Amino acid sequence: MKSALIALALLIATPALAAEDAPRLFSEHCAACHGGDRLGAIGPALLPENLGRLKKAEAEKVIAEGRIATQMPGHADKLTPAQIKALADYVFTPLASVPTWGMEQIAASRVLNVNPDLLPAKPVWTADPLNLFTVVETGDHHVTILDGDSFTPLARFQSRFALHGGAKYSPDGRFVYLASRDGWITKYDLYTLQIVAEIRAGVNTRNVAVSHDGRFLMVGNMLPHTLVALDARDLSPIQVIPVAGDKGVTSRVSAVYTAPPRSSFVVALKDIMEVWEIPYADDAGPVMNGFVHSYEKGHEEGISEGGRFQAIRIRTPDYLDDFFFDSTYERAMGASRDGTKGLVVDLDIKRKVAEIDLPGMPHLGSGIIFKMDGRDVMATPHLKEAVVSVIDMQTWKTIKRIPTLGPGFFMRGHENSPYAWIDVSMGKDKDAIQIIDLGSLGIVKTLRPAPGKTTAHAEFDRSGKHVLISVMEADGALIEFDAASFDEVARLPMKRPVGKYNVFNKINYSSGTSH
Repeated sequence: MKSALIALALLIATPALAAEDAPRLFSEHCAACHGGDRLGAIGPALLPENLGRLKKAEAEKVIAEGRIATQMPGHADKLTPAQIKALADYVFTPLASVPTWGMEQIAASRVLNVNPDLLPAKPVWTADPLNLFTVVETGDHHVTILDGDSFTPLARFQSRFALHGGAKYSPDGRFVYLASRDGWITKYDLYTLQIVAEIRAGVNTRNVAVSHDGRFLMVGNMLPHTLVALDARDLSPIQVIPVAGDKGVTSRVSAVYTAPPRSSFVVALKDIMEVWEIPYADDAGPVMNGFVHSYEKGHEEGISEGGRFQAIRIRTPDYLDDFFFDSTYERAMGASRDGTKGLVVDLDIKRKVAEIDLPGMPHLGSGIIFKMDGRDVMATPHLKEAVVSVIDMQTWKTIKRIPTLGPGFFMRGHENSPYAWIDVSMGKDKDAIQIIDLGSLGIVKTLRPAPGKTTAHAEFDRSGKHVLISVMEADGALIEFDAASFDEVARLPMKRPVGKYNVFNKINYSSGTSH
């Protein structure tokens, strides 16, 4: 009886002991690849911010069984179930403080594979260089370069862990820049189908923007709280910009955008009620001796000092996590933190000029612009409401709310198409794609190309004649549709293709696609 009680006590205590020993287990079994500080090494960073949508149960399975098509081995033969659970809990525990990742670490991480001056002038293939798609497959962390005319892959290469924030192109469409959650920025040459350079600009990165003249990249980080400017030619670091407001309060970067007519980057912040604009033109220079008036009584906005880039700080009455710009880039629409409204900030006069009735957490980054009666209007899906809102961009009034089968994430249109395509992947009808007639503002077709499977992210080809849809499953697919008849044209198997980005539409800032 006594021995049985001792055994039972040990069994009950095992999970607690394993949890207490998680740092040692990590050091012994994980640190060689993922870094002793969990910030990543040859393997990705293991922080809750970097793990994306991975759930703890899925993490436990990866620890036990490994991950196919990666260097991640299984540990079920070395660790008990309690130890595996303890490790999963450990990597989902936030760090005690914001990690340091400054100029020294950034510069040391850079890998230059090819001298940019030695790259050939012509592609090694014969496809239309402006009708290529960069397809991000997160199922096995690969990227496919797709010929949009023949619907055939030109190349497929392994990416960094968990690419995030979409693909961005150089102004001529030759190079594509990719950002991973782990902070790695990759420059890939579409002409020769090879990685030119890589650099780790942060520990957890939100996205990257490319200046319209092709000279600079600006990287927005969640960890640490910085923006990082890079030379687009070879990814050499130029400047680390601390993201700090009044009294030293720092902020994660929600997103960074390019505003071509303004020759500037515009930055959305998560933890400070400000919008930042960073001019990059050579003649930008200091602005008003370091301050710009906000036109709000009693407020003056600071300019970050030191280095090539200076940030003009514009106060806002709420936190704005997401942006959408009018066609002039003079006004930015931002989604408020409470998810009930949008705010319009005029970047010229540096203040809020309107509020928009937008309940249900609008996903403004996926909005589109189109013409109605000669006026610019925008449409946006909502993350928490089964509706698409249509907004007049002169009066900022809601023209119509179009009911859908569920909340959606992505919306796409094209200048040569009278239709917009939306998903409703945030609701129970996750397998549906709905098509809106932009004239009548009514839904004219509902497609279910893969019943029961998550289907989302429409993207037009350069002509607007075809639309590509993703089946976002491990054994998923990319489906090509005729944009006029809505008939399926072709289907290509892929590993959870979460996004695809057309060169022509992106570099020409199509009003029907995200920027």
